[in-house]
Amino acid sequence: MKKKIVYEQKGLYRDNFRVTGYEFGKGKKSVCIVGTMRGNEVQQLYCCSQLIKKFKQLESEGRITPGHKILIIPSCNPYSMNIQKRFWPIDNSDINRMFPGYDLGETTQRIADGVFKNIMDYKYGIQFTSFYMPGEFMPHIRMMGEGYSTVETALNFEMPYIVIRDVRPYDTATLNYNWQVWETQAFSFYTTSTTTINRNSAGQSVLSIMKFLSSLGIIKYQHSENTREAKVVNDTEMVSVRTAKSGLFESLVKVGEDVVEGTPLANIVNPYDGEIMETLYAPGDSKVFFMHTDPLTYANTAVFKLV
Repeated sequence: MKKKIVYEQKGLYRDNFRVTGYEFGKGKKSVCIVGTMRGNEVQQLYCCSQLIKKFKQLESEGRITPGHKILIIPSCNPYSMNIQKRFWPIDNSDINRMFPGYDLGETTQRIADGVFKNIMDYKYGIQFTSFYMPGEFMPHIRMMGEGYSTVETALNFEMPYIVIRDVRPYDTATLNYNWQVWETQAFSFYTTSTTTINRNSAGQSVLSIMKFLSSLGIIKYQHSENTREAKVVNDTEMVSVRTAKSGLFESLVKVGEDVVEGTPLANIVNPYDGEIMETLYAPGDSKVFFMHTDPLTYANTAVFKLV
């Protein structure tokens, strides 16, 4: 293992800002795995730490195929992690909306530029990321439907779901999109949680990436044959269940649970007198794919996504 500084920026009053990477193997740039871009992505950081621990073992046992280099960057935003603020502390900007970056621009543009110059020419890119809404997901692989990545490659993760989403205008400034512009097959990895550590979900992500790299011949890793076929869905096929009232959010189901039409999903409770203002019901037979987890919710908020 080689620990290296991927990008460094001089600090005016504190220690320098550094983005640290961990490099395994030697040869062509095969796979780059990126963790947190935002300061509340604790689970994503934890997943990368477990991958680094696993790759140290694989390298010591000679199970990284010669001619392949793997780079893992646990965090691109340690400053925000330190104070548990989701976006850049000074101007509240999102690093993952600044790619491919600009070396003479704002701070987050310079960070994006410095990181991207070091990872833009890897064959495969995997990013542990989080949703813009607070909540829990069914673990899945997400990819853009109009990019350089392919479903056939994504199937090697052996995850139960692959979600394909149409490219939106703001996607053009994300790492995933720009990776693909430079002909990297890029995939976003969604685990169950964001702000809390879920060890089972993290273990599933490590195993999935081991299967992915083994299938591509990058590492030597024995695993059982895939016994289930991934369900490929477009994000437009998901059914959103929205609130009509604002109040306390009281969930009645769990992520991954199968529900039938008419199943009560959640209550919206008056925070002052405890009365149930609204009960949300499943509009059809489906599985709970995403669930809002904050204790409060606003009106007209998509608190569930069902497949």
